[in-house]
Amino acid sequence: MFFRQIFDEKLAQYAYLVGCQQTGEALLIDPERDVDRYVELAEREELRIVAVTETHIHADFLSGTRELAERLNVKLYLSDEGDADWKYEWVKQKKQDGAAYDYVLLNDGDTFSIGNIEVKAVHTPGHTPEHLSFLITDYGGGADEPMGMITGDFVFVGDVGRPDLLESAAGIQGMMEPSARTLYDSVQGFLQLPDYLQVWPAHGAGSACGKAIGAVPESTVGYEKRFNASIDAAKRGEDVFVEYILEGQPEPPLYFARMKRHNKLGAKLLGALPQPHRLTVQELGALAGRWDVAVLDTRLDRSAFMAGHLPGSLYAPMDKTFNTIAGSYVEEDSPIYLIIEAERVEEAVRDLVRIGLDHVVGYATPEMLARYHEQGGERAMIPEIGIEEMEARRGQDAMAVLDVRRLAEYQGARVPEAFNIAHTRLLVRKEELPKDKVWLVHCRTGSRAAAASALLARFGYHVQYVNGLFEDWVADYGAAVEESVG
Repeated sequence: MFFRQIFDEKLAQYAYLVGCQQTGEALLIDPERDVDRYVELAEREELRIVAVTETHIHADFLSGTRELAERLNVKLYLSDEGDADWKYEWVKQKKQDGAAYDYVLLNDGDTFSIGNIEVKAVHTPGHTPEHLSFLITDYGGGADEPMGMITGDFVFVGDVGRPDLLESAAGIQGMMEPSARTLYDSVQGFLQLPDYLQVWPAHGAGSACGKAIGAVPESTVGYEKRFNASIDAAKRGEDVFVEYILEGQPEPPLYFARMKRHNKLGAKLLGALPQPHRLTVQELGALAGRWDVAVLDTRLDRSAFMAGHLPGSLYAPMDKTFNTIAGSYVEEDSPIYLIIEAERVEEAVRDLVRIGLDHVVGYATPEMLARYHEQGGERAMIPEIGIEEMEARRGQDAMAVLDVRRLAEYQGARVPEAFNIAHTRLLVRKEELPKDKVWLVHCRTGSRAAAASALLARFGYHVQYVNGLFEDWVADYGAAVEESVG
């Protein structure tokens, strides 16, 4: 049996290519939308992708399942579990050529084979109603019992999938607690599995689909039974588990609701990757201050951004936060321009199309931006201050503190009278902030605050970016504040 875990570092997402080397056939599980890399991998291993499946309707990326069905005419195996609101609707439509999709809808206990490999569906709801996990048995290798389970967003290394997204991301009210109780029941089934089974999850550390996902790419059932804190809570009772699993979940990025909708109704076909053209200095200058486009400045040096950027730019550094910021701050159909090193353009394009931001029109390098400014082009700046300056200014009448950390972080320790909006929700909540204040924007390290400061400045807010460690404020001023309050 061929088995390969394919990792997207920014989305912390795992897809899986499982192949029968005796027949040359392969199954792809949970693919992202830019599917050419999976096809190339299979070809290198002398395998042919004949089937695609998904563990569930994903919220954090656009699925590549429909793309593969159109390109390769693969057979689709998709969940038929859950209620009527969470069914795969697009497979019942026609393909671009007018033909029907070749698909099988799966329920708990159903099996299918790829060569000499058997895949058994196990309904594991809670993260989503339709969620399936897959037991993998390699009969061609002489086994008659499963080697492991593709657990999707059910069980991670060190955590389980969050049950609140149907409410917190998709907006379906009253779903958190019932979903958590359903997830509890699914975990009870997991506890009955043999300890030797390998656990192959859909996400690693950094994903917003859990609150404490480990960085190790795979585990075993036995290890998770012993050391997974969420599973330990489930051992201590349903109410204990429900309280534990709902507490402290991070606010989901804004694009999650859109991904859920598109993956249910059918992701738009991508075809070839967008090919943004390299801008001239004049074309770059024409973008200054425009409201109908999104300029994403990807420089890693956030102080350099604050010291000088194209007016109206958003700050989305080309690191692990890029997808989250772009997905939370850019409207779906906005024309996108990048300030980026030329050798990273394709990387950024792939990151963007994976979250449905396809209209990537052009790019300019940081050197070109510097040349534009040297020639007298418009330059926007955001004042940058440190923790000490924030403390000195926060009591002034014209000043107010905006904390863009997660609510759970804010509840743990905070600057007195600070307003809290998680940076992933700021676009839709910014009107809650009065514009007659100068907003001192901080987070834990300065990273999230940099993106949030740029967003607010784009919309005409007066901001000062706090570049510093919140733990320094706690160490130097937190105790004094507590004493004065007491």
